[in-house]
Amino acid sequence: MAEPVEIAKYNLTGDQEKKEILRQYRSLLRALKSKLKPGDKELIRTAFEMAADAHKTMRRKSGEPYITHPLAVAMICVEEIGLGIRSTICALLHDTVEDTDVTLEDVEREFGSEIARIIDGLTKISNVVDANTTQQAENFKKILLTLTDDPRVILIKLADRLHNMRTLDSMKVEKQLKISSETVYVYAPLAHRMGLYNIKTEMEDLAMKYLEPEAYREIAQKLAETRRERTRFINEFIRPIKEKLEQGNFNFEIYGRPKSIHSIWNKIKKKAVSFEEVYDLFAIRIILNSPPEKEKEDCWKVYSMITDEYNPSPERLRDWLSNPKANGYEALHTTVMGPQGKWVEVQIRTKRMNEIAEKGLAAHWKYKEGSGEEGRFEQWFQQIREALNNHESNSLDFLQDFKTSFLTEEIYVYTPRGDVKMLPTGATALDFAFSVHSMVGSKCIGAKVNHKLVPIGHKLRSGDQIEIITSAKQKPTEDWLNLVVTAKAKTKIKDALKEEKRKIADEGKYLLQRKLEQLGVAFNQHNIDELVTHYKLPSPLEFYYKIAIKTIDLKDLKDFQVMGDKIVPPKPVKLEPKEEETLKSGNKKDAELIIFGESSDKIVYNLAACCKPIPGDDVFGFVTTGKGLTIHRTNCPNAAKLLANYGHRVVKTKWVKNKEISFLTVIKIKGLDDVGVVSKITNLISAELRINISAITIEAKEGVFEGNIKLFVHDKDELENLVNRLKSLPGIESVDRYDTENA
Repeated sequence: MAEPVEIAKYNLTGDQEKKEILRQYRSLLRALKSKLKPGDKELIRTAFEMAADAHKTMRRKSGEPYITHPLAVAMICVEEIGLGIRSTICALLHDTVEDTDVTLEDVEREFGSEIARIIDGLTKISNVVDANTTQQAENFKKILLTLTDDPRVILIKLADRLHNMRTLDSMKVEKQLKISSETVYVYAPLAHRMGLYNIKTEMEDLAMKYLEPEAYREIAQKLAETRRERTRFINEFIRPIKEKLEQGNFNFEIYGRPKSIHSIWNKIKKKAVSFEEVYDLFAIRIILNSPPEKEKEDCWKVYSMITDEYNPSPERLRDWLSNPKANGYEALHTTVMGPQGKWVEVQIRTKRMNEIAEKGLAAHWKYKEGSGEEGRFEQWFQQIREALNNHESNSLDFLQDFKTSFLTEEIYVYTPRGDVKMLPTGATALDFAFSVHSMVGSKCIGAKVNHKLVPIGHKLRSGDQIEIITSAKQKPTEDWLNLVVTAKAKTKIKDALKEEKRKIADEGKYLLQRKLEQLGVAFNQHNIDELVTHYKLPSPLEFYYKIAIKTIDLKDLKDFQVMGDKIVPPKPVKLEPKEEETLKSGNKKDAELIIFGESSDKIVYNLAACCKPIPGDDVFGFVTTGKGLTIHRTNCPNAAKLLANYGHRVVKTKWVKNKEISFLTVIKIKGLDDVGVVSKITNLISAELRINISAITIEAKEGVFEGNIKLFVHDKDELENLVNRLKSLPGIESVDRYDTENA
């Protein structure tokens, strides 16, 4: 029985609430029971009382006492991540230093320096990511420095973010969009990289609920409707395998689990298929209870039993037993042809592997003695530390590079001597060259992959053996930045280009100096700043460089006035403003948007080319430098990045219905190539629905046609009606709205 806790004095209103808080506290102690050592209970009680006292006057947006949040975060740390006593104390106190009168010194005095350091890390992260107007990327490096210092900081932060996502309903819409976008952009990939698959999946699903509510509801509903037949199919599939495993005297669990809504939606988008055509809506998982020395052997035996029963797809075998992922994930995955001609993914792993798959990094500490696993994480942290030390570019670039370098899946490749190197998926021969040594990268002219000559941009696959070919004459060029994905390669290439640019810029600086002397003007900081501002350039270096490569002609300086030893730029000539071109038919006025929080007068805006919004779409306004307001759809390919990194430049926007204006949009149509199919389509669009067609291209090949139709619609309802009507025509297989700019 948990000891009584003094909480009456913390003015929490209502006995009901006090009872609920005590219930949550006792549940937390029960969850920790197996980890409690003498004295731990008292420490946790002290932390809880300190937090309850500090937050006593605060409430969450949902109206609950604030202390319920740290309690929930601590519970996630213990139950879902598998952390222990010290992390629980940190979770209970994670918001105190930032939001209350409790200081870091108070925490250190009570609990020691280790816990104070973790809470300091958590406070820094909160200041970085959750501040309303701060660019999320600005201090991202601080987070990573803390992560490499003590990974528990990031694990507790992930628990904090997961609880915020679970309770996001009580937030305003724009906050929901911002927090969900940040979650998809940084936290879900980070959870994945820390090996926390369940948390990553739940974060993606919850974010989708706010960013793509319609698609989320539709898939959730279809999953609910098909649950019974799925269960029937899973049972039919499992039966013969279960018999074989029992005959082989294996100690095992076997079950089917549905794929996440987010991953189903990704498949629907990537493969352009309908829900009904996504074949792997679930995976079958087999968990073996094997002694460590027999784990690998047992997994392969089970694989052999499954493939005796069902035919495997050879290219879908994933062997993470021989080469675990960098986040420690070990398993054997195969896809087999099951009953009724359906492909089924089967995952085979042991109990230990399963715990690592679910608890990620935290489970590593439990199993690290005597295994090489800790080394993998250490290697990853070391690469992050290197990237942090090298990176001079702005934080946004850094965040982008961090995502592509450190948060993606990885591949394993070999050096000519057989040493293994780990690189992110999508890495090229040039990335490999830079991972060997920055000099090898800079001089790389080609590579031999599996003894065959390939260009430097050749994408590597797991298992490739690579030999780099260098030349003393080679030096990096601007194009190289498009050929690499790792942060190390990008940084080294940028450094080399900067160095090259500096040499060329010195020549431009000399030319400018001479020109200014001829004009009798001093070569000083004031005059250089005037010129740089006049030519709208970011730095003097850029200005000298442009002079050297002759994109700026120094003869133009004759138009400048000389006053003493100062140079004064000519006044800009005012041009008549051109009328803005907008997407419309005829000369009708622009569609109106109500911009909340601004005057409802007409505001100049333009529609983003990347997602082509039309009235009725969920949209947000984004203030771009130099272009004013750009309207994006909330499911635009660039939305997550904009909302996550520039929350303060997002404006809440909503359409006003206006039937006078038409908007250009594009639909993609596929079907069977039949006589008169084009006239049926055009007749429906133009004659029946009276919609204006701007352009139409149709290509037929081997009995199937594909076409793009550009047309003007008034709003989303009209477009949806058109899509549904087209789908009902005989022979039409799919009709989709283009979501990207390559329409």
